Amino acid sequence: MIIHENISLKEHNTFRVNVSARYFAEVSDLYGLKFALEFAKINHQTTLILGGGSNILFTGDFAGLVIQLNLKGISEEILSENEVLVTAKAGENWHAFVQFSLRQNYGGLENLSLIPGNVGTSPMQNIGAYGTEIKDTFVRCLVLNLETLETEEFSHEQCRFGYRDSIFKLAGKGKYVILEVTFKLTRKNHLIKTDYGAIQSELEKLGIGNPTIQDISRAVINIRQSKLPDPKVLGNAGSFFKNPTIPAEQFSEVQERFPEIPNYPGGNLVKVPAGWLIEQCGWKGKQIGNVASHEQQALVIVNKTGNASGKEIFDFSAMIIDSVKDKFGIELEREVNII
Repeated sequence: MIIHENISLKEHNTFRVNVSARYFAEVSDLYGLKFALEFAKINHQTTLILGGGSNILFTGDFAGLVIQLNLKGISEEILSENEVLVTAKAGENWHAFVQFSLRQNYGGLENLSLIPGNVGTSPMQNIGAYGTEIKDTFVRCLVLNLETLETEEFSHEQCRFGYRDSIFKLAGKGKYVILEVTFKLTRKNHLIKTDYGAIQSELEKLGIGNPTIQDISRAVINIRQSKLPDPKVLGNAGSFFKNPTIPAEQFSEVQERFPEIPNYPGGNLVKVPAGWLIEQCGWKGKQIGNVASHEQQALVIVNKTGNASGKEIFDFSAMIIDSVKDKFGIELEREVNII
């Protein structure tokens, strides 16, 4: 393993922001990771663990050591006629892992097709889409404790999953590195979820009446490709904001002024689509300088010219937050990690 100096991170973040790292190392095993961490400790450097770079916005150069986690490998353990445990190392590409599972006819992850990033970052924000979240199939993850440099295992309960949240973004933030993740998937009696978003209409368009998990994945991929820009073509980090969840009483007040507002009630809370709020404020397709809100999905901020700085993107997001707050009284929260 080589520790490089003054390396550009443009190819290591999906926003394609051109910043640099004082030191940079790519690690492919636990020994290399510990070596890099020891280097940082000896040289008094702060560290940043980087996965696929899909949920991060660099607002400037990183003065310490960036460690690219590239641990690879997938293993399976058959539990019963209908259940299997599948464990993937942190550096496995998420979508490639989902497709691997589908080739084995393992169900549970199909609605999460084409989400950018790596397996290791998936539990951190409890990634989700089209009625499915990581927590639905998550069993455990193996982590490295950054203080003791010993490995530990986190159960589903210990991860304290919430909406786009987990212990790794709360009390455990910056304390652990996820090394591998284990999921419990189905082998036969798959739970087909078609009632969220545009999945059902996409299946009808494809002429599919009795969908398999592979059909669901295909439908999800088609929907995402029609709405979301490819980061390889147009720099972005997917959904920039969380869908806000507000008290039912507050929602009623907003609904009085905006009767057409989409909503997803859940007990005393109501989830409102952030993309709709942003679009109503006139941001969809709007460009300021090098940054824009995507013309097909207002929830996605893009590096429109390819020359945007992280600060430009951050400032653009701040203007969106302010305008939504002014119009609806709802404060959006960034889903992307700001560095």
